[in-house]
Amino acid sequence: MLALGQDEIAKYPFLADAGQYLKDKGFTLEQFGTDPDLKLLVEKAFNRIEVAADGKIYHSDLIGDQASNQAALPREVFSFLLAIVLLKLSGMNTLIKRFALAEARRAEKYLEKDLANISDESKKQLAIKVIDDLFSVQIKKQDDYFVIPVSDYLRHSINFHEREWKLINRHVENGLVFLTPHETVRLIRKELGTYISSKIINAKTPPMISGFEESVNKLISMSKKFTTFTVTTGEYPPCIKHAIEILEKGENLPHSGRFMLATFLLSKGQSVEEIAPLFKNAPDYNERITLYQLNHLAGTSGSGTQYSCPSCEKLKTQNLCFAIPECDNIINPLQFGKKRI
Repeated sequence: MLALGQDEIAKYPFLADAGQYLKDKGFTLEQFGTDPDLKLLVEKAFNRIEVAADGKIYHSDLIGDQASNQAALPREVFSFLLAIVLLKLSGMNTLIKRFALAEARRAEKYLEKDLANISDESKKQLAIKVIDDLFSVQIKKQDDYFVIPVSDYLRHSINFHEREWKLINRHVENGLVFLTPHETVRLIRKELGTYISSKIINAKTPPMISGFEESVNKLISMSKKFTTFTVTTGEYPPCIKHAIEILEKGENLPHSGRFMLATFLLSKGQSVEEIAPLFKNAPDYNERITLYQLNHLAGTSGSGTQYSCPSCEKLKTQNLCFAIPECDNIINPLQFGKKRI
């Protein structure tokens, strides 16, 4: 476990053994439910969750990122620990995910500041060690940038679909990718959120604590507004519409386009017999070959493997993407027209 100073425990409470910190301070969870002064920290913990549920970052009590010699340290650590207890008692996974993401974004802010710190080398080194220990990303400082091995970059940038994160658009020298402090930390945001979420999920759920009931019931009620369901319009994405239009005109659709169209329609539940007529106007149409290929893609012949529709990123490289605003950053054509309400 990392050796953390008071400032770091306050900024990154998920790295510390918060339960041990609680014992070291001589408190029990039961005291927070009955002692009027300590109960204020339960309210603070509830507020920390509430802010996260609204998609915002919890406003810390830290002054200038400093907790030393301040009452801020116990408030920060206790409110984080108590927030986990409240989340476990509520059993609301939706709130856990939102809380973990908000805490990851909060930690990201501090990590970025520490990496860019030019006056305190120890803070920079600790931020580097946090990222290395948790996510096995080997970071080194080089001039005004941080560099990481290409293999590490590729492993983590897979979570991004924006063009600027593609390796071809990055500054690379001698097998190292150059990043700003912001980009370095942004690279591990998803893993950081997952790390915090897993710590909460794996924590033991205590029995209900007297004095916590009201906050827990409020959380259960709060979680109901985040219940989602999906509405599907049934409309085809522009790439599929374009492929069908090409075939209807009797023009040639490349093999990659035919693969996309067939796998998309098969995934939508259409049968080989329903799909085959779409290819009749193709200049090189052959019914026997078309049926054979469709059955192969459907997994009803050959190896039995059913093929999946290619991702939007793959289709872009094949010049088959005709994105419109309604695509709304989907990563696969099969997601088009689905709205989470």
